[in-house]
Amino acid sequence: MGDTAKFIVEGKEVESPILKGSVGPDVIDIRKLYAQTGAFTYDPGFTSTASCESALTYIDGDEGVLLHRGYPIGQLAENSSFMEVCYLLLNGELPSAAELDGFTRTITRHTMVHEQLSSFFKGFRRDAHPMAIMVGVVGALSAFYHDSTDISDPVQRRISAHRLIAKIPTIAAMAYKYSVGQPFVYPDNKLSYAGNFLRMTFGVPAEEYEVVPAVEKAMDRIFILHADHEQNASTSTVRLAGSSGANPFACVAAGIACLWGPAHGGANEACLNMLREIGTPDKIPHYIERAKDKNDPFRLMGFGHRVYKNRDPRATVMQKTVREVFDALNVQDPLFETALRLEEIALNDPYFIEKKLFPNVDFYSGIILSAIGFPTTMFTVLFALARTVGWVAQWNEMIEDPSQKIGRPRQLYTGPTQRDYVPVGQR
Repeated sequence: MGDTAKFIVEGKEVESPILKGSVGPDVIDIRKLYAQTGAFTYDPGFTSTASCESALTYIDGDEGVLLHRGYPIGQLAENSSFMEVCYLLLNGELPSAAELDGFTRTITRHTMVHEQLSSFFKGFRRDAHPMAIMVGVVGALSAFYHDSTDISDPVQRRISAHRLIAKIPTIAAMAYKYSVGQPFVYPDNKLSYAGNFLRMTFGVPAEEYEVVPAVEKAMDRIFILHADHEQNASTSTVRLAGSSGANPFACVAAGIACLWGPAHGGANEACLNMLREIGTPDKIPHYIERAKDKNDPFRLMGFGHRVYKNRDPRATVMQKTVREVFDALNVQDPLFETALRLEEIALNDPYFIEKKLFPNVDFYSGIILSAIGFPTTMFTVLFALARTVGWVAQWNEMIEDPSQKIGRPRQLYTGPTQRDYVPVGQR
């Protein structure tokens, strides 16, 4: 028999098996704890609870490690492509050249959306937030693609995964175009995944759009760095929705809704807003002192991370990419000078070093996206675009796991005990 953990509840001792993964902390299996003791565990935010078994992504926040199927995120971002990472997450192994070519062709073939879906956008106000549009339109995909909603059929699950990865960039670009009053731009399947998205977003029918290689590469890296991040809030939402048997389009729409929260996907937007508040480099020392003051509500956004207690491994790649994009686009905006100066000060300030408040991926990605020309309202949309592959890979893994049940968290009830109803005239 393997290792076990012992619980003593009101004098009753029970044992629970300790499960060991391929790497990472051991996990105490408490599935039978309630049946054995009549007690639940209490873990707000599920920060000490493993809700599933997964072979997709591993994070060691203390050491600053992020692995996709065992491959370090830095190696993937430097050497791979987003299409290759998509294949890896969905299939478990890196593709051969022929497999990658076939997968890329499949995704490319699905980039168009049903023409009737275009009229769906007209129901939104012009000033609707793009994430509100994304939630509605992605959820509506299930009304158009009935042939890939049978979750018990692995072929249909694969088709729906391909459709989501292919169509969400098109929908995201359409959301942007609708907000600025420009006509939708159809996909150009001769371009790369990132290049196609940039053209659909910033191109116009009357002009030839030129994809800047450095910008295309930066977008591809941003997509890679946001592809999956273990059991975060939005991924857990997708899995929870999927546990009820909901179709994948509805599950991903639920993930998008969760991602919209400023504590999750809105961090890079908050970071850019902070830089705008600071304004110019000469004001940085003042804001640094405010950030150190516990009684001051101001906080430096984009520094530190809930999971990573060391450097964010994704930020290292983004740090290099910032310079490449700035050079390619000849960026002269004082905002970006402020960002680079703030980065330099924070990386050398003993206070930030001691507390390990290093720049995270949100700090760099917000700067890059703004330099490319995306409004802050599109930042979370781009996060959702990239994270879609992680969501569908996690969703499919959950469907294939026979131990998974419909999600049903328990609670610590602190309300009134049972009491009798009193007629309204007697109250």
